[in-house]
Amino acid sequence: MQGGRLGVGVIGYGYWGPNLVRNFAASECARVVGLSDRDPSRLAIGKRLHPEIETTTDVRDLFRNPDIDAIAIATPVHTHYELALAALNAGKHVFVEKPLAPTSDQVRRLIDEAARRNLTLMVDHTFLYTPAVQKIRELVSQGELGEIYYYDSIRSSLGLFQSDVNVIWDLAVHDLSIIQHILNERPVAVSTTGSSHVAGAPENMAHITLFFQSSCVAHVSVNWLSPIKVRQTFIGGSRKMIVYDDVEPTEKIKVYDKGITLNGSAENAYQLRIGYRAGDMLAPHISSKEALQTEVEHFAHCIRSGSQPISGGESGLQVIEILEAASQSMTEQGRPVRIGRTNLRLRQPAY
Repeated sequence: MQGGRLGVGVIGYGYWGPNLVRNFAASECARVVGLSDRDPSRLAIGKRLHPEIETTTDVRDLFRNPDIDAIAIATPVHTHYELALAALNAGKHVFVEKPLAPTSDQVRRLIDEAARRNLTLMVDHTFLYTPAVQKIRELVSQGELGEIYYYDSIRSSLGLFQSDVNVIWDLAVHDLSIIQHILNERPVAVSTTGSSHVAGAPENMAHITLFFQSSCVAHVSVNWLSPIKVRQTFIGGSRKMIVYDDVEPTEKIKVYDKGITLNGSAENAYQLRIGYRAGDMLAPHISSKEALQTEVEHFAHCIRSGSQPISGGESGLQVIEILEAASQSMTEQGRPVRIGRTNLRLRQPAY
């Protein structure tokens, strides 16, 4: 690191790459040294916006550059593993656009290689670094919501259609990483249905149900064919409930002191009387700081301190394992599938 600033090389200047370059370049803890893309016209755009950056169509130039401490990868998913492994083998810390790799076995190999070389491996689960999700995690961990009953999310828009992954590997990744981050337990099984409305293309809409050992259940609906952009999540607890709307410009989080009360004996269910509690609504103040800027700073801090990133390799692995099980379930028309290395089919869908 020159002057304590992390030297970064960025691979890919398509959809997400410009955001990475902009945030690394704007950070006080990092500087962009090199940029690589197969398309010279994209490199020309990057060079015009950031004339101080070296550009190349050969990624090996970044791996060989001694001024580059870390590689940020923003390329199609099927290239993530090979590029990340090559960067680690070159002694570079690695930051990879989500998802970390196409398979859990590949993720495990990346984790092992990073650990063997004492390098930082981090996946770009951007939403974990948003002030809104950080606030939700704080409220859940402090017990403000009580026992968590459910997590319901709708994430839809018109596009952006991907050619190498379906909608769950593109959009559902966000909610799966959030669920893993804010809840105190991991899902044990998943049931998924989906469909494609474009011949020869991956599934463009899907509905995911995650089962837990507790009574908590999570539903995630993702769709590339929505007429409007929706990013809305409901989290229900025994004490309070949260509505999180990421499209909302100001009050992204609203905490409702609402719920039900049960009167009677649990042993005699027919005697139970359900009452309703309606209290105040609170909209906590949420910082406007860009999540990717926070994430870039966290990446640099982890490299300097040797600490594990919030969205490190293990976090990426947990999400990939859910995606693999969800993909298997979707091919079997929603049959529940256990999450993990074995992906055993379940005989009973309820948990």
